[in-house]
Amino acid sequence: MGARSDLDSTFDYEIVDEFLEHYSMMVDSMDIMIIDLSKPNMYEQSIDELFRVFHNIKSASSYLKISQMAKLAAFVEDALENIRTNHSSANEETINWLLEISDMFNAWKNDLTLDKELSRIKFSLLKLPDLENN
Repeated sequence: MGARSDLDSTFDYEIVDEFLEHYSMMVDSMDIMIIDLSKPNMYEQSIDELFRVFHNIKSASSYLKISQMAKLAAFVEDALENIRTNHSSANEETINWLLEISDMFNAWKNDLTLDKELSRIKFSLLKLPDLENN
């Protein structure tokens, strides 16, 4: 039994379907927002929207008890709050880290779609980039 089957056995299928629909849209939009962080005219809008995306994923996955997703989303949300509060731009290392984070959430989207067990979090994702090197 995969991750989707686990969710369906615990929660109403409409709740699971709604989560998966919104989750897919958020994951599909991440890369564009992350790349837009390198554009000065798009930075503020992109960092705020990325923060909201990870906050929403954290909240929804916590509700559905998808703990590894909720924990990584919370970790990224905290990093994004630091970035948007203390920095006026994102460096290349930060953008590359966020793209790798996006890949992880995309892998989970595929795992859920294919009803597989969720992939393990890559340890390298838990190391914050050097935020000071702008």
